[in-house]
Amino acid sequence: MHHHTEPHTMRTLGDHTWQDQAACRSTHHHPVDPDLFFPEPDEMDRISQAKALCAQCPVRNTCLDAALENGDRDGIRGGMTEEERDLLHRKIQHRLNYARVNAVLAGRDVHLTQAERDAVLRAAYQAEMPAERLAWLLKVSEEHAEKLYRRTRREIRNRAVDEEKKTKKKEMTPESVTKTLEEPMGDTPSRDDLGTAA
Repeated sequence: MHHHTEPHTMRTLGDHTWQDQAACRSTHHHPVDPDLFFPEPDEMDRISQAKALCAQCPVRNTCLDAALENGDRDGIRGGMTEEERDLLHRKIQHRLNYARVNAVLAGRDVHLTQAERDAVLRAAYQAEMPAERLAWLLKVSEEHAEKLYRRTRREIRNRAVDEEKKTKKKEMTPESVTKTLEEPMGDTPSRDDLGTAA
């Protein structure tokens, strides 16, 4: 059940124009009853009728993404009933689509999940992007962007420390202990530069 949105059909933040292409849109020549998309769970015929329309809809994936990103749990959206979408709704914050992440890093206005925002933050941090640019990309204040950078710096530093502890534990075999005792005690330089920590 993978629904990958191709970069060119990515939904921008305030963009609802995709709805004009929706198969469920009612027109004079093609009247559609909107209630069809809000059936009771046991109304199988209405459900299959609605899904038949979704099946031929050119913006079905965008519709599904929009429902998931907006936490819109009611009705049939993107060809899926509320129950069928439930698991996707629960997993949406962890979705990580690098096409979206890269689109935002390139300055495009795209809906991101929390996992995708975190990926933008890490990439920006590693590229040493100015906080004001990050603020603009993520639509937050510059102050908040600086706070995110500080948090990331701490996380990366803590991870490096944890890794070092794990490696030390592994090395503590009897031979390595003897070797450690024989080695001259030198101060190891602190790993503060990004290169080694990341």
